[in-house]
Amino acid sequence: MKVLLVAGCLFGFLGVAAGAFGAHALRGQLSTEMLDIWEIAVRYQIYHSLALLLVSVLGKQTGLPGAWWAGAAMIAGVLLFSGSLYLLALTGLRWLGAVTPLGGIAFLIGWALLAWVVWSSR
Repeated sequence: MKVLLVAGCLFGFLGVAAGAFGAHALRGQLSTEMLDIWEIAVRYQIYHSLALLLVSVLGKQTGLPGAWWAGAAMIAGVLLFSGSLYLLALTGLRWLGAVTPLGGIAFLIGWALLAWVVWSSR
């Protein structure tokens, strides 16, 4: 569970940094559409950094291996969803948008597994 806790902290740190970078360094450099894409990536990264902290605590509390898998799916979601959107915003390569839904699916899997872990815990 420590890996999930560290990942949540690092994703939170990087999310704040990416948000500040977008607001200051990228404003005026990217179109409004690309800045909106950047902000969506930041928002989902921050949400899931907090979720990883929650999953880590719940996993340690319940001891169920499903919590680790929920966190792993959320990590994959951040990398695929937010990562592809960051790259799309910076490069304009539209094909990267095809990767984004894979990250969304990973997020959904993570949340579904988390619900299962909570439901099945004693």
